[in-house]
Amino acid sequence: MPSDHAFPEVCWGEGVGKDARIGVIVGMKSEAALLPDGVAWGCAGAVPAKAEALARSLIEQGAHALISIGIAGGLDPALNPGDMVVGSGVQVDGGVVETDSVWKCRLLSAIPFSRSGLVHGSDTAVGGVRGKRDLFAQGAMIVDMESGAVARVAAKAGVPLAVLRAVADPAGRALPISAMAGLDAEGNPRIAAVLAGLARRPWELPGLIRVGLDSQAALSALRDALKIIGPTFGT
Repeated sequence: MPSDHAFPEVCWGEGVGKDARIGVIVGMKSEAALLPDGVAWGCAGAVPAKAEALARSLIEQGAHALISIGIAGGLDPALNPGDMVVGSGVQVDGGVVETDSVWKCRLLSAIPFSRSGLVHGSDTAVGGVRGKRDLFAQGAMIVDMESGAVARVAAKAGVPLAVLRAVADPAGRALPISAMAGLDAEGNPRIAAVLAGLARRPWELPGLIRVGLDSQAALSALRDALKIIGPTFGT
C-alpha cells in the first residue's frame, strides 16, 4: 500500500539546477491559470497523446526538466479533496518512472501540507470506486491523465521529472456519468455535454455539485502550493 509521508524526506545530491528552465504540463485551463507568469507550459485537455506531444515540444524548445501539475483522482482512502501529493514516481506502461528524488524532496519541504506517493498515469478517465480500489492495490496514491505521458517523455529525454497534484474526487466517491463528458481541445469543461447528460440523468445533480466543490478545493490547494514554490517550482 502507498505510504503517507507526513514529513519531508532527506535530500541527497544536487538535484535540478535553480537556473533550469522548467516545462509544465497541465490538463485544464483552470490549472494553467494558477501558474506563475512567464513559465513555459502546455495544456493537454486530459488527452495523454497531446500531453506527450506538448512535453516533447517543451524539451525541443529548451526545457531542462518537466513537471506535471494539476488536480487528480484520489486512490488512497486516507486522502481528502484538497490534499496535495508530490509524486515519488509514475506508474506507466507497466513500470514506474521515478521522479527526481532531490526535486521531490524540495517540493515536500517547501509545501508543508503535502505528502509523497506513486502516481498512476492513466490513458482513460478513472471515475468508479472499484477502478480506484484496483489502482490503489497496485500501489498508486492518485491517478491522472497527463503524468504518464510526461513521464514517458522525461524518461526518453533523460531529463528530471516531478509531479505536483491536488486531490479532487476521493477514493470512495464515484464520479457521476455526466461529469465524465471531459474537456474540449483548449482544456475547458464541455459544459454543453455535461448539461446534456444531466438532462438525461437529473438525479446526478447532487453528485455534480459535489464534484464542483471537490474540484474547487483541489484548485484552491494547488493555488496555495504554487504560490509557495513560485516560478522555480521548488528547484
